[in-house]
Amino acid sequence: MSTPLDTAPGYRPRHTLPLRVEAVRQLKRRRTLVMGAVLAALPFVLIIAFAIGGGPDGNGTGRITLMDTATASAANFAATCLFVSAGFLLVIPVALFCGDTVASEAGWSSLRYLLAAPVPRARLLWSKLTVALAFSAASMVLLPLVALAAGTVAYGWGPLRLPTGGSLPAGDSLPRLGLAVAFIFVSQLVTAGLAFWLSTRTDAALGAVGGAVGLTIVGNVLDAVTALGSWRDFLPAHWQFAWADALQPQLEWGGMAKGAAISVTYALVLFALAFRGFARKDIVS
Repeated sequence: MSTPLDTAPGYRPRHTLPLRVEAVRQLKRRRTLVMGAVLAALPFVLIIAFAIGGGPDGNGTGRITLMDTATASAANFAATCLFVSAGFLLVIPVALFCGDTVASEAGWSSLRYLLAAPVPRARLLWSKLTVALAFSAASMVLLPLVALAAGTVAYGWGPLRLPTGGSLPAGDSLPRLGLAVAFIFVSQLVTAGLAFWLSTRTDAALGAVGGAVGLTIVGNVLDAVTALGSWRDFLPAHWQFAWADALQPQLEWGGMAKGAAISVTYALVLFALAFRGFARKDIVS
């Protein structure tokens, strides 16, 4: 008589599909290397652009913006890189890593073999989601780190010059930039949730990634519709640049707290839908 799988000697559901194995698989994939190269190249592209254009010259209105202070120091340059990439470029790796998780396995017809290995469905999703979020966070850390290193060589190490006036000492600017990066990651959890949920609903990884990016863009468009009034406060896109409050003389938490609460709420709902739907999904057909 056969022994039930969940009581078989030596079988431990929590030991299937270790995070290390999944992380190595994802790290070796070409799209991971390409995405890392693109993010690492952005600071150098901006340095070249400023060198050719002679540096930022202001916007002609007399109002100083973050872009106008880009070449003031390495900290300013890192903040500028975050500013130009947070709205769209940093959305792509999140959608890519989270949207390519389950859908790619289904597209390769390897999903059924993973579950027959056997890897419990919930365990498979947790492993893939954890690794996807870890790679997403790493991509957001990579950009400012490279920008700080490149900016130090190009513009020197110094205080963070604030567009509102004054400056932050170099030692204080690093924790503020770290807080900004952390908020950007939290604000992108909505995109992660969308991509992950779509990844469990389709066998086309490109569809999951593109769908998440497209819906994120729709959110940005809706936020630009001022006729929506206070309804925009419930859009994650409305708070995506609240991280700039971390770069003020006095740290402001209000906008970041509201934005984080909105993003986490949407993300938890989407993650729950992904787990619920995948638990009942027919992966044979």
